[in-house]
Amino acid sequence: MEPIAAGGGINLFIPQTYDMFWSLVILIILAVFFYKFFMPKFQAIFDERAAKIEGGIEKAKKAQEAADQAKKSYEDQLNQARVEASKIRDDARAEASHIVADARKRAETEAEQINANAQRSIESQQQQALVSLKSEVGTLATALAGKILGSQLQSSDVQSSMIDSIIADANKQDADKSKA
Repeated sequence: MEPIAAGGGINLFIPQTYDMFWSLVILIILAVFFYKFFMPKFQAIFDERAAKIEGGIEKAKKAQEAADQAKKSYEDQLNQARVEASKIRDDARAEASHIVADARKRAETEAEQINANAQRSIESQQQQALVSLKSEVGTLATALAGKILGSQLQSSDVQSSMIDSIIADANKQDADKSKA
């Protein structure tokens, strides 16, 4: 057996020219076949994926813009709601103060009316008591005068005039006391 190095050694690893030629031809045929048939399909698939990705990016941008616009609209509505709530709260406070003021006025008016009615009632009762007292005093005075004189005053006209004079004297004394 001959050693590999003695029989041309390195030539063993280098192919023959005809092998290189036919390998190159097959490689070119495969490249053309690949370029004609597979490359368009790959390119179509790559283009489709790129279009989907770009469409997705575009949809995402539109969704982001819609979300931003919705957020802005929401914030505007929220600010308007806060302004309206503040206005309603202020109106309610003003209305409450008006209601309290009206209730206070009505209460004061009713208190004044009740006070005036009570004053009139007191004056009326005082007048009734005074009239009743004067008639009692007159009757007692007549009875007392009759006992003092030793006989009863027979005539009712005399009794009336005596009662009237006693009442007039009592009124005169009351007037003098109230002036002093």
